[in-house]
Amino acid sequence: MKLWLVRHGETQANVDGLYSGHSPTPLTAKGIGQAETLGTLLQQVPFDHVMCSELERTQQTARLLLGSSPLQPEIVPQLNEMFFGDWEMRHHRDLVIEDAANYGAWCNDWQNAIPTNGEGFQAFSARVNVFIDRLPELDYQNPAAGQSSGCAKPFDRTFTEDAVVGNVAFSHRPGRMERD
Repeated sequence: MKLWLVRHGETQANVDGLYSGHSPTPLTAKGIGQAETLGTLLQQVPFDHVMCSELERTQQTARLLLGSSPLQPEIVPQLNEMFFGDWEMRHHRDLVIEDAANYGAWCNDWQNAIPTNGEGFQAFSARVNVFIDRLPELDYQNPAAGQSSGCAKPFDRTFTEDAVVGNVAFSHRPGRMERD
């Protein structure tokens, strides 16, 4: 199995430096172009399954990646970005003033502090790990998983040089992860 991890294209929230989390954030014109370019670059990959989060930006990217393929993306809630609660669609320069104590705690220890009324990294990581733990059960050769950048952290923690998930050994090289 070759699992292709695909981050969504640019959104206006990315441009503005906002915590978008679960907020509906469609792709910008540039993001659409990025997804279309990726689809062109990967058109020779024989994807046999595509999964993406519930978020508009990842579904839009998946559809553009697939182009004219008859495949339909499977919606996988475990691939959703971390939920930032009260910080959704807010900029860090506002949070340092308006929620200084909680935002400061999160900046100093993002793995253990929790965004105000949001999801902590431990819960987020556990959620993504439900998907990662399911990977050995998938019977696909070239699946793609569309997700937000936050999901990369749990993937990075799991897929190291000699990682084993279930009874499947993975090797991790810059730019790609493959099941041996």
